[in-house]
Amino acid sequence: SIDNNAKKYFCVSTDKATNPVNMMGASKRIMEKFLMRRSLEISVSTARFANVSFSDGSLPYGFTQRIVKSQPISAPKDVSRYFITAKESGELCLMSALLGENRDIFFPKLSEKLRLITFSEIAGNYLESLGYEPYLCSSEEEARVKASELIKQKKWPCYFFDSDTTGEKDFEEFYIGNESLDMVRFKAIGVIKNEVSFEDEKLQYFRETIMEMRVRKSWTKQEIVELFNYMLPEFKHKETHKYLDQRM
Repeated sequence: SIDNNAKKYFCVSTDKATNPVNMMGASKRIMEKFLMRRSLEISVSTARFANVSFSDGSLPYGFTQRIVKSQPISAPKDVSRYFITAKESGELCLMSALLGENRDIFFPKLSEKLRLITFSEIAGNYLESLGYEPYLCSSEEEARVKASELIKQKKWPCYFFDSDTTGEKDFEEFYIGNESLDMVRFKAIGVIKNEVSFEDEKLQYFRETIMEMRVRKSWTKQEIVELFNYMLPEFKHKETHKYLDQRM
């Protein structure tokens, strides 16, 4: 963009970049830091938005596939997320790209419509919208065994569990307490206002280390985690060797 004399650069971030606990969120936070440095050369704005409802690869999308295959639904009952529609996410990105000032981060304001909701609540609401009554099972095995008979009765076997997987927050957030906010400019959008702030030596070390890994064509997850911890002292990656996708 800089080489081609673009006037503006927009990039999508995520709510997971705020106080990150997983590698994806941490990578987005590091991206924001690199963009901060580039903001001296080109106007940059980003958007942190929530989970896009029923988008490919999302947990709710997985529910739809389970329904098609007549399989039980499984979801954590203690993990809450914000959800927005694909249209809303597109509008947020467009607003940031067109109206965002240099170093602005746009995010959706919380409202009655945008609130934290658990995956188990989403599953229950979705099943009821399809005319099924959620049937709570005490184990995955019970859900599998009873699936065929329950579905005939317009009941859907569900197994909701306490999360013990790597990199899952109890809830997400769009900003932290010490960030400067503009909550007045837009009715449904908040803006994080950033001054120029970055640690050039850290950014350079990160880039050189990643390039070295690419050259040698080998690396370990632990190396990446340690590099992320160096970049983000507040980042505490907790490895349980269990992942939500596997539980689903």
